[in-house]
Amino acid sequence: MDITKSMATAASGMKVQSDRMRVIAENIANASSTAAGANGQPYRRQVVTFKEAIDKETGAGIVEVGRIVRDKSDFRLSYNPGHPAANAAGYVTMPNVNPLIEMTDMREAQRAYEANLNVIDAARSMMSRTLDLLRRG
Repeated sequence: MDITKSMATAASGMKVQSDRMRVIAENIANASSTAAGANGQPYRRQVVTFKEAIDKETGAGIVEVGRIVRDKSDFRLSYNPGHPAANAAGYVTMPNVNPLIEMTDMREAQRAYEANLNVIDAARSMMSRTLDLLRRG
């Protein structure tokens, strides 16, 4: 039945958006973390990629998490000569996490999650109405 395929597709969308939100939350949590020493690397932002797949039970086209990749953009430098991780010039290497971008990504993931939830609600309602019509008929 096509409605079950729609529900499987939407459920997979909810799962990947949930995984994406978890990674974004990790990025935000580490936005101010630094390396242990002056020569160390701070936290590097992560980004979730998606891939298309086929649900083995329903044959529906679904989405899955492809990979979680590290963002290769440059780290930020913050002048703080008293910090234990400061280099000889007094700069601390900070993560390449921009909280504004992360919050924007979080909002986008939330809206995509809600849209998939609405698809499941609509499909469930359609199935319920169909069963009601069959019972009456």
